[in-house]
Amino acid sequence: MALFPGSFDPFTRGHESIVRRALPLFDRFVIAIGVNSDKRSFMSMEQRKTWIENVFKDDQRVEVIAYSGLTIEAAHDVGAQFIVRGVRLIQDFENEKHLAEVNRDLSGIETILLYTLPEYSHISSSIVRELHLFGQDVSPYLPKGADLSQLPTITK
Repeated sequence: MALFPGSFDPFTRGHESIVRRALPLFDRFVIAIGVNSDKRSFMSMEQRKTWIENVFKDDQRVEVIAYSGLTIEAAHDVGAQFIVRGVRLIQDFENEKHLAEVNRDLSGIETILLYTLPEYSHISSSIVRELHLFGQDVSPYLPKGADLSQLPTITK
């Protein structure tokens, strides 16, 4: 069983790709939306949870939860033996490597890193938010069938 943590604000095609590629490795997969008190949320927690549940509504192996606190605590709470993380850039690798080592030291939980497919490596939640706020069509960066009405309304 694996835990895929992140803020997912919003959940992008890159995130979806990581989940779909990791799913064959696990009998159960928990997508864990973390509360980051340092960030101002673009979408509410409930919107993000509903959004992701809709993307994986046909796969009973996927569960979506919200959590606050340490990722390893969330992993223990759901019984995950692994944490799955995506790596887009070399800078991501450095950060993820350090987090994986600390998480293993503290909990014994291993981290599996999956590299983002090249066609999604330029997509990030922050870029999607920025483009949306400037009125650009962000649908190419979001999972097919994503309910774009859940994105915040742009006020000018």
